Amino acid sequence: MKEEKAIFAGGCFWCMVKPFDQMPGIKAVVSGYTGGHVPNPTYEEVCSGTTGHTEAVEITFDPSVISYRQLVDIYWQQTDPTDAFGQFADRGDSYRPAIFYASMEQKEAAEASKEQLQASGRFKEPIVTSIEPAQPFYPAEEYHQDFY
Repeated sequence: MKEEKAIFAGGCFWCMVKPFDQMPGIKAVVSGYTGGHVPNPTYEEVCSGTTGHTEAVEITFDPSVISYRQLVDIYWQQTDPTDAFGQFADRGDSYRPAIFYASMEQKEAAEASKEQLQASGRFKEPIVTSIEPAQPFYPAEEYHQDFY
């Protein structure tokens, strides 16, 4: 079986686990941190806003069962893609919405999905979720895993 990984940020990582965790083809959903400049950050360091990291989930999936595009579509349903400064009650850079792509195929799928969402008229404001190259992903502390 071939496995791929997808990394999504959209507010508190606890809220990002459940929508993916129970889907067919999902092997694992890990809460963690990515996008910053501090190796192996702690939760407290990320919350301090000094690491550049954002809370995210790393999803290991079987692309023969569920496609990356399907994961992106699920992601859009979990976030407010018009809010660049956090999600819902979670405010600040560590809660910003972002899709971190691991390949050109993922980048193209995410960008096409974002364009389609913007064109749909579902949101009056512009879609501001960033689409960025994947950076090292650091799993969060054990007490943050499977929190829901």
